[in-house]
Amino acid sequence: MKIKLSVSDENYEEIEKFFLEKGIEIDDNASFVLTEQDKYVSHLAVREPEENKKLHISTEEILYIESYGHTVEVHTIDKTYQTTDRLYQLCYILDPTKFLRISSSVIIARNKVKEIKPTFSMKFILVMINGDRVDVTRSYYNIFKEFFRI
Repeated sequence: MKIKLSVSDENYEEIEKFFLEKGIEIDDNASFVLTEQDKYVSHLAVREPEENKKLHISTEEILYIESYGHTVEVHTIDKTYQTTDRLYQLCYILDPTKFLRISSSVIIARNKVKEIKPTFSMKFILVMINGDRVDVTRSYYNIFKEFFRI
């Protein structure tokens, strides 16, 4: 059996040791995920699409996360990675004071927004610090305004 651990750094080693002693393998691609309630991850398991290399990146590096069908991309200043996590799972493991879901397919890092442009029909266009643009949809309009105190 394989599981993925989505727990805080301070508890990771202890939990990993416990499962390994029980013969349970820790794998970032496992179907079963163990998450820690009210604790948020500081690193995210990703892979580089070009080299198919697995690594962990700091959540501080993340600008935004975008979903296309079954592909979830994690955007940083200079690279784009992929993760096996679903967007709804990421909402639970990322700190809600630092990250916000702005549409059914995008989560942004609050401190990586460079500019907020209002548009018609209760929408915003956000310019991220790397120049990428993402849309706040009508469904998330009021949540976004409250989060940024607009």
